[in-house]
Amino acid sequence: MNTADLVFVGFNRRVAALNRRTGEIVWEWKASNGTAYVSLLLDGGMLIVSVTGYMYGLDAATGRQLWYNPMKGYGTGVTALVSVNGMSSNPVSAVAAQQAAQQASQTSTTPT
Repeated sequence: MNTADLVFVGFNRRVAALNRRTGEIVWEWKASNGTAYVSLLLDGGMLIVSVTGYMYGLDAATGRQLWYNPMKGYGTGVTALVSVNGMSSNPVSAVAAQQAAQQASQTSTTPT
């Protein structure tokens, strides 16, 4: 399934990919370390997951774990994730923000 057809959710050490149209679970994954809070960042075809500070890279289409990093010495807690494709705490996707800015620019420069 294409990642554009998925919605990702995470809580209590678990991540699930849901079918965007039906809400059905497409795949599920459980972290081997960490205790609760899950931060997610979709970065291209990879889903970056932090579970109380432990970092994982998952294949976004399948949920297969690609890598793990315990981030020794960094502590635990809620993680902020950022890449060139966006950030975990951004409520509006970078694409939607860019489209809104373009529309606003076109509206303000269109002669009446």
